[in-house]
Amino acid sequence: MTDLFTPLQAGDLLLPNRILMAPLTRCRAEDGHVPGELMATHYAQRASAGLLIAEATMAMEGNSAFWREPGIHSEAQVAGWKKVTDAVHAAGGRIVLQIWHGGRACHPLLNDGRQPVAPSALAITGDEVHTPEGKQPYVVPRELRDDELPAIVAGFARAAENARAAGFDGVEVHGANGYLLDEFLRDGSNKRSGPYGGPREHRARLLFEVIEAVCTVWGSGRVGVRLSPLNSYNDMVDSDPLGLIEWLAGCLNDYRLAYLHLMRGDFFGKQHGDVMTPARAMFRGVLIGNMGYSADEAEAAIAAGKIDAVAFGTAFLANPDLPERIRRKAALNAPDPATFYTPGPQGYTDYPTLAAGA
Repeated sequence: MTDLFTPLQAGDLLLPNRILMAPLTRCRAEDGHVPGELMATHYAQRASAGLLIAEATMAMEGNSAFWREPGIHSEAQVAGWKKVTDAVHAAGGRIVLQIWHGGRACHPLLNDGRQPVAPSALAITGDEVHTPEGKQPYVVPRELRDDELPAIVAGFARAAENARAAGFDGVEVHGANGYLLDEFLRDGSNKRSGPYGGPREHRARLLFEVIEAVCTVWGSGRVGVRLSPLNSYNDMVDSDPLGLIEWLAGCLNDYRLAYLHLMRGDFFGKQHGDVMTPARAMFRGVLIGNMGYSADEAEAAIAAGKIDAVAFGTAFLANPDLPERIRRKAALNAPDPATFYTPGPQGYTDYPTLAAGA
């Protein structure tokens, strides 16, 4: 019977288990958005995952949404990430990089005064962004022109090339959680007309163009895509999230991706529905579930063929040896939300392993 410890062929990636580490933005990059030794230690500690999906990483310069998140657009960033991938590979792990554009979630105080861009001039409401000047309201973004979008596609392609130079095993295109590609996908944030607005076939155009460009760099068997059709994080909504994911999942078969990484819920509980079942019915590749799975639920879902693997987030943050803890049915460390986004090793590289406890 297939279980969490059955190896998985995900495109060109052979994963030794189905316990994946979800991308977790933890704001530990150094000056210039450069990954350092602290990040290398963090990821290497968790190398027993079937696959590490590294955090949201700026594909192109000037699109910071988290202040201290990493980038992959400069030589220094590539060199920094090479330290991370070398450390992970030395520990026997596999790691892909999530490449990302923050869209309207960016802020001028994080980007030398530049106004953020988005499909439509709609600001995020109901939340604030952390900046060097404290928490600030999001600003109204500038609506992108159609003739600007090829440069964004090219930026993702360059990021994919840089990720390969940095030694990653593949890349994940971030199309979730209210960032640029997701903003184009969902009709609550995309109010434009023309080739990139209106019907879902047009709203998905930018995502598909990015996927094509990235697959040209890597080969499709080392490219994954992350989607979150229900998640209202970053003030997101769609009028038909179930129809959108059913259609998207079918379309993504054309690319023969390594995997589809699907967030099944909404952080804030505003939108509800089962997105996993239509995705499973339509997508013929590897389907990764994410959001709120316990080990037992993950095991049952994999055994029933509902998903192929599970990406664990805060559980992996707090438990560097999560696969071994699940194997032994050992107690889990509790994550400390107070240190999720703070600088330094506390709450990042100091969670104990079973071996340390013994």
